[in-house]
Amino acid sequence: MKQRVVITGLGVVAPNGVGVPRFTEAIKKGTSGIEYYSQLKELNFSCQIGGIPVISEVKKREYLTELQLKNFNSSGILYGVIAGMDALRDAGIPPSEKGNDPHWDLGIVFGTGTSGVEKFREAIYKLDEGKVRRLGSTTVAQTMASGISAYLGGIIGAGNLVTTNSSACATGTEAIIMGYERIASGKASKMLCGSTSDDGPYLWGGFDAMKVITYKHNDTPTKASRPMSATASGFVPGSGAGALVLESLESALKRGVTIYAEVLGGAVNSGGQRGEGSMTAPNNEAVQRCIKAALDDAGITASEIDYINGHLTATTKDPVEIENWCNALNRRGKNFPHINSLKGMVGHCLAASGSVEAVSAILQLYHGFVFPNVNCEDLHPEITALIASEKIPQELLTTPLKTIAKASFGFGDVNACVIFRKN
Repeated sequence: MKQRVVITGLGVVAPNGVGVPRFTEAIKKGTSGIEYYSQLKELNFSCQIGGIPVISEVKKREYLTELQLKNFNSSGILYGVIAGMDALRDAGIPPSEKGNDPHWDLGIVFGTGTSGVEKFREAIYKLDEGKVRRLGSTTVAQTMASGISAYLGGIIGAGNLVTTNSSACATGTEAIIMGYERIASGKASKMLCGSTSDDGPYLWGGFDAMKVITYKHNDTPTKASRPMSATASGFVPGSGAGALVLESLESALKRGVTIYAEVLGGAVNSGGQRGEGSMTAPNNEAVQRCIKAALDDAGITASEIDYINGHLTATTKDPVEIENWCNALNRRGKNFPHINSLKGMVGHCLAASGSVEAVSAILQLYHGFVFPNVNCEDLHPEITALIASEKIPQELLTTPLKTIAKASFGFGDVNACVIFRKN
């Protein structure tokens, strides 16, 4: 018999707010965290803006020791550690003390796209100069793909599955589903799930070269990310981390902790880069299959969905995504659920996007609101031909929500969709 799975802890590091209280306030107000960075101009980027969380040196030392911070320059691991530890504290789960047993029933699935880009750059320069002995003892830990789960696992003392997944923009949503399945099958009672992303020119440069990020708003950064807008001109790169503590309902009730929501089920698949699918574009049939499979796994009907937290990147694929939702749910016009995109405020946080956005979705479900869609005052006509404009709120909407969907679609034609319900 499947164990019921609930969410008992949240943590977030986002360009518009570090920590759940600040992040909640920011998304309610539609506050942007996108800024201009002169370094990008100096490096001849077309897009000279981005979303980077603000972390002080004092803040870093609340989570990592001086020894851990020595020669440390992996922003992705830093963001993930902060979000992950905040989520565990929120859930009331302390780290296992040194000398004690690990938390045998606690595991981690924390994903990333890349790890330690700045550390790699440092290593390349030192090696080219013949200074291999000056790389430092943490170079491997900061640059290995599983660096984030390894850091968190050691700090917490996690003794169950500890791993890092990587599925481009679908990484965070996939991590939640992986953690859910681990608990539902009875193999763990608690899982820390999330994802993180580095930032900066060495990660963002490839997207600038692909011309998929906007170059039209360097003078107006807060207006640059425009999901579902007729004047959307590409995504804005962002970064950060989101974390959720998943727990069996039995364990959560026994501990008497806050339950934010229940994870009803989810699905992951791929379009195989066949049909209209490619490395950078979705196979629409696969997207619709993924959404339908998530509903089936959750044991609900499409009519029960009250709200959708969309992937919606501010590219030409936004109308296509809306059409896929319409076809998968068989709901259109005024019958369509409310939908929004966090990317208007924080940009596209790449591998971190699914988890940061999932935290925003859970906060809306728990507190009963739909945050405003910013920068889409000129809704795309192909979208308004499919769904009623009032389903894309541009002001804060206070409304009870019961069942919601979060989906992410990534490079490589991979998809993930998860269903949450208010407990």
